[in-house]
Amino acid sequence: MVEELTKISFSQLLLSGTFVHVAPFEVLQEKYGVNIQPNVVVLVSMDRYPDLAEGKPIEWKMNIGRKLIEELDTILPIPFLWAWTEEGVLALLLDFHKVNTQDRKKEVLLLAEEIQTVSDQVGIHVSIGIGKFYDNPTDLICSYEEAKKSMSGRFFQGNKLIFHTDMRKNMVESLKIPLTKEKSELFSLVRIGHTEGAVTQIKGIMNRVADIYDYNEDVFKSEVIDLLMMMSRIVLEAGVSPISILTNTANVIQDLYHTIRYDKFVMKVCTYSKWLTEQVEKTYIHDVSPLIKNAIRYMKENHQKVVSLEDIAQYCHLSRYHFSHLFKNEVGTSVMDFFNKLRIDKSLFYLEKTDFSVQEIAIPSGLPRFQLL
Repeated sequence: MVEELTKISFSQLLLSGTFVHVAPFEVLQEKYGVNIQPNVVVLVSMDRYPDLAEGKPIEWKMNIGRKLIEELDTILPIPFLWAWTEEGVLALLLDFHKVNTQDRKKEVLLLAEEIQTVSDQVGIHVSIGIGKFYDNPTDLICSYEEAKKSMSGRFFQGNKLIFHTDMRKNMVESLKIPLTKEKSELFSLVRIGHTEGAVTQIKGIMNRVADIYDYNEDVFKSEVIDLLMMMSRIVLEAGVSPISILTNTANVIQDLYHTIRYDKFVMKVCTYSKWLTEQVEKTYIHDVSPLIKNAIRYMKENHQKVVSLEDIAQYCHLSRYHFSHLFKNEVGTSVMDFFNKLRIDKSLFYLEKTDFSVQEIAIPSGLPRFQLL
């Protein structure tokens, strides 16, 4: 155990690059009793670890970690050191000096596949990130950072994958598209409390943002979280009490930054977008019957189309007169006045928050051009 802890301490010094402030590499090798000189870092990350570890005791975490190390000890054909960099993520510091330089990349990829195979056999599925090779020990921290960065693609692509730093694409920021129209439409849908429309819109925006930024996890998360913050601001401007909005938004954002899977990230964003938009919806209607709620939902879904009172009444399977009477009784205003208010509120949002022309605003708002003049 003492020898193991000594090697882990040595590994941590290499991964952090801080050994340069302590002593020359050769001196530390002698002090720690380590004979190898690692020149590449491979990260082995347990797939879905946060889900697997939730509610588990510390003994379970220790056992699964020990199990993985024991299996790696049996299969790795080259000298190595190891250290846990965070829960569920193991850094392997591998010494490939005896492997021909031209064969190293091929060999480390084969080794990664073997690690996955043996991990599968013991019920531990892993994804792997591989940094570049550096013969100077002071540069090993670069290999570690590259291995971490390479795995950002895992957020979008799933589990049991192998990533190499050379696989990452370079972004050209000048080619990025601001998605102004898409975002404005999202915010205007939130402003009128159109829950289904807002959720559909933000799903589409997330798909576009992921594609535009070459599936860069950090940029993607930052862009989407900015959207949520703006949505929260719009909800507050609609007159919703800030207490729950500000607290919930802060908690959700913190959770999203730590979400490691794209599908779960999207689900959480859509769930919170729905909740935010529902808070605005409550400012339009309070206690109304399911029938009137369905009518209002129909109006929101069709606010960009030409819809008559007759159309809405038929949708609710009621006569025009009976439906109008029920709606006025429960909502306090006529059907078409309510419908036009939705459209006007949306157009006002565009007028206040964008530089679009009147004609550009009229189309998404469902209003004839003359009504905005």
